[in-house]
Amino acid sequence: MLHLTGIPGKGITQLDLGTTAPGSIGEYWLHLTDNGIGEPVFLPIMVARGKHDGPVLGLTAAIHGNELNGIPVIQRLFRTIDVQKLHGTIVGVLVMNVPGLLREQRKFNDGSDLNRIAPGKGDGNVSEVYIHRIVERILKKFDYLIDLHTASFGRVNSWYIRADMNSEITACMSRLQNPEIILHNKPNDGTFRGAASSLGIHAITLELRDPHVFQFEVIEDALQGINNVIYHLNMLEGKIIVNSDPIVLCQRSYWMHTDEGGILQVIPRVCEEVKKGQLVAEVRGIFGKLIREYHAPEDGIIIGKSVDPINPTGSRIIHLGVKTSVINNEI
Repeated sequence: MLHLTGIPGKGITQLDLGTTAPGSIGEYWLHLTDNGIGEPVFLPIMVARGKHDGPVLGLTAAIHGNELNGIPVIQRLFRTIDVQKLHGTIVGVLVMNVPGLLREQRKFNDGSDLNRIAPGKGDGNVSEVYIHRIVERILKKFDYLIDLHTASFGRVNSWYIRADMNSEITACMSRLQNPEIILHNKPNDGTFRGAASSLGIHAITLELRDPHVFQFEVIEDALQGINNVIYHLNMLEGKIIVNSDPIVLCQRSYWMHTDEGGILQVIPRVCEEVKKGQLVAEVRGIFGKLIREYHAPEDGIIIGKSVDPINPTGSRIIHLGVKTSVINNEI
């Protein structure tokens, strides 16, 4: 145990869930790496260990340093957990990309996207070692993972889930969130969810709308969805709340990009259904002359969109979900 002065929480070099006494909550700073002058880089972690045996549910936030909505989700959950009645353990990693968060940027401090290089390498470069140690020292403790994300700078998202809907367990975890959209998305190589899946951990990704802000409506929605999972796993007793609103299921998705630079206006709203050929964006020159129109290549739904009008050639326009169907949210 490391001795830290002036801040709450205990300094640790390894995450040992047995260190937290049954029926209590521990707050820890995990020493993961060192910076260029030898100062330690700590990850803030909360552990709620129940009085009773059960599974380990992991919640992770801010693998991208500008994706903040997941932080208060974890904070609020831990304020309400009754550890005397809890079966199992809940681990909350409030910030995974600490260097990125302190710089208020999406990527790690060497320019790498931590969610594209998992599980990393123990003998790799700066970012590869960082994510490798998160996998080895934290992720491998979990039975279930809920990874909390948002859109990135210049874009906005719907409230949607990425999950392998061919898996009964992750499909159920997804529906329990009551999202607007579920994107069927097998765990990709390089993502944190993909690293979890390769270890046999049941994992889903929550996309909680927009970057670099706290949006309390979707924070509350995510909190309810996570509680639903906790109740479903019999970690606590409680009533599962399922919305009556149907969920749009997309079998795949892709981004449209511009091929002309200029001032971009994206027309549809997030969650709006669009038809093939429908106008979705315009690019104008700096003097206002129309340069290019963009139309939906097929029927679909707007999962996310660009809101940055400054559009170099090749910028994103819309994230289009296709091959859609409506599922009734019945658990």
